[in-house]
Amino acid sequence: MKGAYTKPCRLCIAMILMFAMAAALVQGQGTRVGFYSRTCPRAESIVRSTVQSHFRSNPAIAPGLLRMHFHDCFVQGCDGSILINGPNTEKTAPPNLLLRGYEVIDDAKTQLEAACPGVVSCADILALAARDSVVLTRGINWQVPTGRRDGRVSLASDTANLPFFRESIDSQKAKFSNFGLNTQDLVALVGGHSIGTSACQFFSYRLYNFTNGGPDPTINPSFVPQLQALCPQNGDGSRRIDLDTGSGNRFDASFFANLRNGRGILESDQKLWTDASTRTVVQQFLGVRGLRPLNFNVEFARSMVKMSNIGVKTGTNGEIRRICSAIN
Repeated sequence: MKGAYTKPCRLCIAMILMFAMAAALVQGQGTRVGFYSRTCPRAESIVRSTVQSHFRSNPAIAPGLLRMHFHDCFVQGCDGSILINGPNTEKTAPPNLLLRGYEVIDDAKTQLEAACPGVVSCADILALAARDSVVLTRGINWQVPTGRRDGRVSLASDTANLPFFRESIDSQKAKFSNFGLNTQDLVALVGGHSIGTSACQFFSYRLYNFTNGGPDPTINPSFVPQLQALCPQNGDGSRRIDLDTGSGNRFDASFFANLRNGRGILESDQKLWTDASTRTVVQQFLGVRGLRPLNFNVEFARSMVKMSNIGVKTGTNGEIRRICSAIN
């Protein structure tokens, strides 16, 4: 894995994640690791093998599933509501139109319904698939607390809770804070952009006439021509480029090195470096001397556990949808 920080010993990582899991049991209001160990013991392996199979034919599903889980949790909580079809549902909202991987969740659900009918929720499938996507792109593995039930409400209008690609750090922090996520969680979770791509339409405005007729001054001047060649003015806005230049298919800390070097693609990402309150965390992930080093993979896993328990429905609250794209 790339990055200048020192890797902690495996035992230390295991202990840190164990404490994170313990905290998740309190925050998750009933979710726990191994929830399906008796009712559907093959649940996690079925999801994992399904994600692996789709990943082999289309690696783009990995960042797609990771983003999908994030977008689900920030709207109505982690309840699988992003998966529901229909007019004016979350899936139809602009922030979700380019998400990929819905077919992976549907495939896993079909197999799980055959093995354990009516047992495994769509929300849990999505949480597990997000973790498996990180593993497949050479990131860390972690234990995912399960036991979520599925929600029935899915409204496009609720996606206003999602961070915007031009959003200020103060606004991003406020949105994360509303869900009990702190500044370190914000930086770690945005680090999920270590994998995946963005369409030119979401950042090309930074390259032309951004300020005083020139490009965004926070972009490294040597990087501007490269981006302009990939996303010419009035060119194809749907063309996609890596969010983590040089390492777009590998889950690692090089994303933060790119921010330090003025090579962030999205304006909201680059602001993690230009804003003093988040720059310190970026520097910790990069192992800057004089600061307490943070292992990005470990902290990402911890933050994912926290995020995946936002507003979860458990027990009699919610349902187990037989088809993830439809309300029972």
